Amino acid sequence: MKKEARRQKTGEKPVNKGLTRKRRITADQQKRMTSITRKLHWMMLRSRIGRYLWWDFLTAVLLAVGWCADQELTKLKVLVWNYGRAVRLAPGGRNLFYTVTSREGELLLRVSCVKPLRVLVIAVGCMICCQAAGIIFDYFREDKKIRAVLAPINEIALKADELSRMSFSEDKYQQIEEAIENIRPGEETPLSFGDSDLSGVEAAMNNLLLRMRDSYRQQARFVNDASHELRTPIAVIQGYANMLDRWGKTDEKILEEGITAIKNESEHMSHLVEQLLFLARGDSGKTALKLETVQLDSMMQEIYEESFMIDESHRYRLIPCAEKILIRADSALLKQAVRILIDNAAKYTPKGEEILLSCGMTSRREPYLQVQDTGIGMAESEIPHIFERFFRSDEVRSSSGTGLGLSIAKWIVDKHKGHFEVLSRQELGTRIRILLPAQE
Repeated sequence: MKKEARRQKTGEKPVNKGLTRKRRITADQQKRMTSITRKLHWMMLRSRIGRYLWWDFLTAVLLAVGWCADQELTKLKVLVWNYGRAVRLAPGGRNLFYTVTSREGELLLRVSCVKPLRVLVIAVGCMICCQAAGIIFDYFREDKKIRAVLAPINEIALKADELSRMSFSEDKYQQIEEAIENIRPGEETPLSFGDSDLSGVEAAMNNLLLRMRDSYRQQARFVNDASHELRTPIAVIQGYANMLDRWGKTDEKILEEGITAIKNESEHMSHLVEQLLFLARGDSGKTALKLETVQLDSMMQEIYEESFMIDESHRYRLIPCAEKILIRADSALLKQAVRILIDNAAKYTPKGEEILLSCGMTSRREPYLQVQDTGIGMAESEIPHIFERFFRSDEVRSSSGTGLGLSIAKWIVDKHKGHFEVLSRQELGTRIRILLPAQE
């Protein structure tokens, strides 16, 4: 109260302590950034001067050697490597001579090198002056570059410093605690503290909640879909087991039908569980790639030979690579991804129709593996969803399948830092291409 009365009496303006502290922090941070910039400048300058000096020395040596060789060729008409060569100072120290002597000690050449040495010193001096001018000219441009690189780091440091200096009262902690307690798992309402001082904390926690809710929805959907897919074969097996218990003991026809159905559903469920385990191990990071050098045309040839041996109801054709393409990949997993595409193509292509396999290099020099069929195709609206787990279009729900194959293929291709290109038209067919990074 006394300070306020004194300010009113003297006409002093109130001081905003928060603003003053922020300005002080900004000034201190600016000084630190300038100091870091100078240090980086000196590091770059020392490295650059070192490179220039090395090239100047190398240039001087090459020019000197070239002048000596030229003198020998001009005066002696021949260049003999095992002649004796020396640079000697004349008596009195007023001249410098380059001499060449034969193997017997006979003096063959004696030429003054004072003038060439002066020319060499002038040339090297000019080079050093040009390099120094270049360093001075580039100084401000490099300063801008360094400050542009350091700008995000500087901003992070300012925010961290500001947060470390921010004083939270007990009321603010209570606000945060109450807001967190009122969060409901199913609600999409963002967290709000109603305090401008807590806006940064509020934004960070809302981003975290958004990611957690997305992850929760994906996990819940995955569990529900997996439960649904497993419930069907279990219900079928249980129904046939009850039928066998009632009538199968005496009726061979019912016995054979029940055993066949239980066997098929067991195989389907086993395949589904294997796919679920593969995705679970992949999501937990337990599936590691065994990278090796793979030749694409050899791998596609193996897949082609396996395909027409396994599936005799379709015609398979291979277009070999036009060039030898090597990539770094896990051969077994990559073959598994291509096999999944071929299985899908065979499943939705009429018997007797052709399935085309090919590999090659795109115009952007990206290696690719391709499977093309003449099957039922897909609607354009379905293509963005085909790699989602358990996704199956309405046209293929009646056919066998788990809806996990393409999800596994996508996981494999993603781990290889590749991507898919899908082209499909209903009643015409589908072409799926796996694009991979080239071997460096």
